[in-house]
Amino acid sequence: MNNDFTIVNPHINGDYTVSVAKDKEAAEVMSLLVDTAKWLQSKGSDQWSGLLHGYDSHDTVGSIKQEEVFVCKHDKEIVGVVILKRQPSAWDSELWGSKAHTDDEAIYLHRLTISRKHANSGLGAALLHWCDSAISFKDKKVMRLDCIASNPKLFAFYEGNGYEYIGQEGDFKLFQKNLLTPQK
Repeated sequence: MNNDFTIVNPHINGDYTVSVAKDKEAAEVMSLLVDTAKWLQSKGSDQWSGLLHGYDSHDTVGSIKQEEVFVCKHDKEIVGVVILKRQPSAWDSELWGSKAHTDDEAIYLHRLTISRKHANSGLGAALLHWCDSAISFKDKKVMRLDCIASNPKLFAFYEGNGYEYIGQEGDFKLFQKNLLTPQK
């Protein structure tokens, strides 16, 4: 078990719980991510399309083993997923440049998703808020994320949830937010 983070509050809105994903949940986690990729494709987006061809740029299964994947459950069913990397991945290093190498104080958020049957319920915003306020990471002060620049609805979602627009790198907008949880 990792000692560099503490889940301060495992509950969201009283109806959902968040926990570290277990190895035995990998198939269910991947199924939710692939379902999201299919939904994105149906909306004309090629975001996450690698998942439809068996390519996972964020190595979700490996991230589960590193205790970087968190699942949101409702009645034992995984209805949300988020990856919180405590070290920048190659992708993060490419987008954030020298900031990712000189700044150890960031958590990198990836693959935030909820099941379509929970869409428009506020769960996405609640899970995003959980990431910066209900889990504490040792020596971490800021949450960083990126999103495709061609999706204004998505970056409006992040800005509407308190994330500051930092700039654009290639086809991706960069956002960050100070963590609200006390460090352990």
